[in-house]
Amino acid sequence: MRSRTRAGIGAVAAGVATVLLAGTASAVPAPGAPGVGDPYYPNAGNGGTDVQHYDIRVSYQPETDVLSGTTTLLLTATQDLSRFDLDFALKASKVLVNNRPAQFTNQNGDGELVITPAQPLLKGQSATVVVSYSDSPSTEKVGGLNTWKKGAFGALGVDEPQSAQWWFPSNDHPTDKATYDVSIEAPDGLSAITNGTLVKKTKKRAGWTRWNWRSTKPQATYLTSFIVGKYDVVQSTTPDGKPFITAYGADLGDSLDAAKASVERTPEVDEFLASQFGPYPFEAEGGVVTSGITFSLENQTRPTYGARNFAAGANTTLIAHENAHQWFGDNVSLGKWSDIWLNEGFASYAEYLWSEHQGEGTTAELAQYAYDSYAADDPFWQVLPGDPGEPKQFDRAVYDRGAMAVQALRKTVGDDAFFSILQQWQVAKAGKAAVIPDFVALAEKVSGKPLQELFQTWLFTKGKPAVGPNGTVAARAFAAAPAKPKAWDQIQANHRALAEADRH
Repeated sequence: MRSRTRAGIGAVAAGVATVLLAGTASAVPAPGAPGVGDPYYPNAGNGGTDVQHYDIRVSYQPETDVLSGTTTLLLTATQDLSRFDLDFALKASKVLVNNRPAQFTNQNGDGELVITPAQPLLKGQSATVVVSYSDSPSTEKVGGLNTWKKGAFGALGVDEPQSAQWWFPSNDHPTDKATYDVSIEAPDGLSAITNGTLVKKTKKRAGWTRWNWRSTKPQATYLTSFIVGKYDVVQSTTPDGKPFITAYGADLGDSLDAAKASVERTPEVDEFLASQFGPYPFEAEGGVVTSGITFSLENQTRPTYGARNFAAGANTTLIAHENAHQWFGDNVSLGKWSDIWLNEGFASYAEYLWSEHQGEGTTAELAQYAYDSYAADDPFWQVLPGDPGEPKQFDRAVYDRGAMAVQALRKTVGDDAFFSILQQWQVAKAGKAAVIPDFVALAEKVSGKPLQELFQTWLFTKGKPAVGPNGTVAARAFAAAPAKPKAWDQIQANHRALAEADRH
């Protein structure tokens, strides 16, 4: 939900090492793949490693755009490795693997840091990798693109599907989630914000303050945020005792009060969503509002909202959308970027649920109005929410038709089975990544009904379905036009902002 970016797809030359390890009769370590083979972003992520934890310790000066420090990765080799890649757009100056200097190559234009350890890593072996670096993120491009955002608001490492590689080396794909300690030092007077719990703030040198954050639940790289600038940071606790930290840019102007009237209701929204999806999955809640983006993104525990989304007043449907992602997208992440419906279809449906809760249109009314709003010959129906293609990954059809598909499932299986499916999904896949066939299998198991045809129609077949999301036929030529639900215009404004965000 956000500006769309592409990972570089330049291939890394795969010269095969033939080192034989002492004590292994037949092991031949080989290079890890430069990507996980995602159908939309082949070079995203890396083969051969599984990261368990990131310890990121950096300093950033917005005036000069210099980011310097170290990232320590605790990882496990998933194959015998002669070398491996990390996704990284900046220039590394030193790399250690298990405390020994490693050879490395900065292939920044492809977003790859290629590391050859002093000794090959065996499958199952744990490794500590320390990368030191100092660079200007706004000057580095991957595949001709740059997602770093710098301006009067400060700097933002916030984007989807890739943003991590402009500030820390990583296995940058949702299938490899990890825990995080993030320590950002910024000039006094500025705030440094990311995910999870604010552990402490310290001053080690004059003119600088270090902000130390911790995320204890598995977290995808693109959901890990970097925000430095002038923000009013508000700390409190939720009614059930979790840290609740919000932040508002100093330049929000007339949008400030509307932003606060929305984001400060996050615990209320999350409590409602928990009644639908199951317990809130993380240790903290919050939100950041900034003028530095026009879109919004579901950063784990603390979504980032573009200030313009509050220019017309309070917008709690957007709060519902982004926080629904804490369940659909953050707790259960995508196995492939083509499975984007598992994120956006359910977050959009959460807007319907919240609107019904607020008395501004039922889920059935909103889904039906969406269905009736697009003529059968509208290009809208040519986009497949279950596999929209990379250029259409954040098309409005992924949001609107995606939510209609969820309503069609609900009408087919009934409320009891429907909400049981949503809640069991969160339990079965907690902290993991999943694909659409996984969801279909669970839905069929819980409901006891064959659902392949339903999902094929709504997610993978071009054209307007003959039967609408509430089980009624499309023909309405002689019927009165349905009344527009109160929440419709705001929901559509949200979806336009998400689907039409500026490309980089």
